[in-house]
Amino acid sequence: MAQRVEHHPLEDAFAALLLNGLDGAGEALRILVNEASKIERAQYLNAQSHERTAERIDYANGFKPKTVMTRVGELTFNVPQVRGSGFYPSALEKGTRTERAVNLALAEMYVQGVSTRKVTDVLVKLLGPEVSISSTQVSRAAEQLDAGLAIWRERPLDETPYVFLDARYERIREAGHLVDCAVLVAVGITAGGHRRVLGVSVALSEAEVHWRAFLDSLVRRGLKGVKLIVSDDHAGLKAARRATLPSVPWQRCQFHLQQNAHAYVARLDQRKPVALRIRTIFNAPDRAEAQRLLKQAVELWAVEAPALATWAEDNLPEGFAIFELPHAHRIRLRTTNGLERINRELKRRTRVASIFPNAPSCLRLVSALLAECDEEWMSGKIYLNMNA
Repeated sequence: MAQRVEHHPLEDAFAALLLNGLDGAGEALRILVNEASKIERAQYLNAQSHERTAERIDYANGFKPKTVMTRVGELTFNVPQVRGSGFYPSALEKGTRTERAVNLALAEMYVQGVSTRKVTDVLVKLLGPEVSISSTQVSRAAEQLDAGLAIWRERPLDETPYVFLDARYERIREAGHLVDCAVLVAVGITAGGHRRVLGVSVALSEAEVHWRAFLDSLVRRGLKGVKLIVSDDHAGLKAARRATLPSVPWQRCQFHLQQNAHAYVARLDQRKPVALRIRTIFNAPDRAEAQRLLKQAVELWAVEAPALATWAEDNLPEGFAIFELPHAHRIRLRTTNGLERINRELKRRTRVASIFPNAPSCLRLVSALLAECDEEWMSGKIYLNMNA
């Protein structure tokens, strides 16, 4: 009988690299992650494959393919399964926090008796045709996920020269009523030039008291060295910013300024020329030229659209703060468009739940999404050359 020769997965990974060089990195990564996941499952079960032991807590149940976009391309991993569920390999954990947060939001709605057909249909796909889930199960799962997200939200901050602030609204069931709650988000560019998600909070509104508490929490966690704050114009945010970071210059989002100007243009055919002129002002090489172009525009609009002229003279200068910064930094800092893209992604994911059963459920999901975004930025390329 021929002797069976077993190859260690590490040898296969080495072979992929030796045969294909860096082109084999993806296959090597797939082999190593698959093996690490199998080892982790064995540790979770307290038993090796086919081992008989009194310490075993569950049984292996094959593998399930999962395709993940990695830094070396799209890879399909074999995710080890266990009969009683509750296990997921930590090497593939990224991405599952968001899925778990979405599922928990749906499960909480189901447990609280507000399960629409949409919620029930999703739970059937998740749990099978015999939907059976208890409030204890939901609470235990929520506690496990919340613990990690809370640590992320409260992690220490450091020197962050540029800070972007924005908010969006989610519908939440509160004391038997549906309310629109504000999701406050802060994103920053660190002294090293990386983007980071600084913090997130769910509040009843964008009133000063809520923005102030949020900004105070950022400062308490170590936020310092702020040279510019970029945001839209909102009374509550402005008041909170002045109270918390009074000496920091403020850049009003130029994109929103262009959008706000539409309210003062009576004729639709004039919107495009007005937007073009405002864009020309913002694209000026320096503040002096921007002010000259603004004065020119105000004189023109004073005859054609006096309301627009008055508004522009009072508001457009709030978009001039970037002229004090290095030229290479201006294009990245003149709008909150980067944060708007994050908000669109939040909307894409939160609409699965539609209405959150409570504020913690909403905070859980947006925290999971933002934590994943933060991890990508932290390990990715430098967003802004701070030495430019």
